[in-house]
Amino acid sequence: MFVVIFRAKVRSVDSEYSKVAARLRELAMGQFGCVDFQAITEGNNEIALSYWPNEASILEWKSHSEHVLAQQLGRERWYESYSVQVAEIIHEYHVAC
Repeated sequence: MFVVIFRAKVRSVDSEYSKVAARLRELAMGQFGCVDFQAITEGNNEIALSYWPNEASILEWKSHSEHVLAQQLGRERWYESYSVQVAEIIHEYHVAC
């Protein structure tokens, strides 16, 4: 299992941002194998975690035309800056309290 960690400094968010984000989440999970997606925004900081079964799925997703367009819109309109990290999860456990 792999996790993609997306961190951004938000410039501004508009109604199109929410629509694009919802569409991308739907597409990633429905067609590209993303198994979970979580995002949080605090002030102008956004962090999104997406979980993937393998690196090939991540690379396919990265180059998909709708995602490429969203990346361009992000650079031009929504984000001051962002970073992406990809990490392999080598151990996981859950505890119910």
